[in-house]
Amino acid sequence: MNLKQMVGIEAASYIEDGMIVGLGTGSTAYYMVEELGRRIKEENLSVVGVTTSEATRQQAEGLGIPLKSIDEVPHVDLTIDGADEVNPQFEGIKGGGAALLFEKIVATYSRHNIWIVDESKWVEQLGAFPLPVEVMPYGSQQLVHLFEKEGLNPVLRVDADNNPIVTDGKHYIIDLHCQVIAEPRRLADWLNSLPGVVEHGLFLSIVDTVIIGKESGIETIQKHAN
Repeated sequence: MNLKQMVGIEAASYIEDGMIVGLGTGSTAYYMVEELGRRIKEENLSVVGVTTSEATRQQAEGLGIPLKSIDEVPHVDLTIDGADEVNPQFEGIKGGGAALLFEKIVATYSRHNIWIVDESKWVEQLGAFPLPVEVMPYGSQQLVHLFEKEGLNPVLRVDADNNPIVTDGKHYIIDLHCQVIAEPRRLADWLNSLPGVVEHGLFLSIVDTVIIGKESGIETIQKHAN
């Protein structure tokens, strides 16, 4: 069993009968969704899933997981998702799988958020992983120029044919190759202020539990309330 599968199965054990569960996107969350499907089938677990992407919706439907959209539920009890980087301050970068907007919406309306990562994703400082910024197609090139001027090394995300990747929300993604993000909150506030920026991959006050898959086993770290 690989590390991603290990933490995915561990995270699914936090799902309880009667919960409304946010289902994340990506290679680690994939295993959590698979395990949830197994539990529904074999343990008669009763839950409602809220997916964070079209890919996860298709996977969950194929497993027989009952689904509702974020607008059809009063809240989400627990969301389990992956992350591209997370630091000891429980700040993270997400969006490598181009689902950051829907992921942040679902996470925001969740009472509890768990991130599942392998140990390579646990970092002292954010920024080595390129920061995704989801933008409107209209004006996107102007944002690229602005980010270049600010020294953020922007790259418009494209597919194999060199066409811009289009998200489930019908937007483009610009990846900022920052190397180091010294002040995540300041950068987040600035990105939020820019017309045409729909969302960014800095998730700063959202997660409260991180499950890390290590060669030595699973480590679960809880964020202590201030």
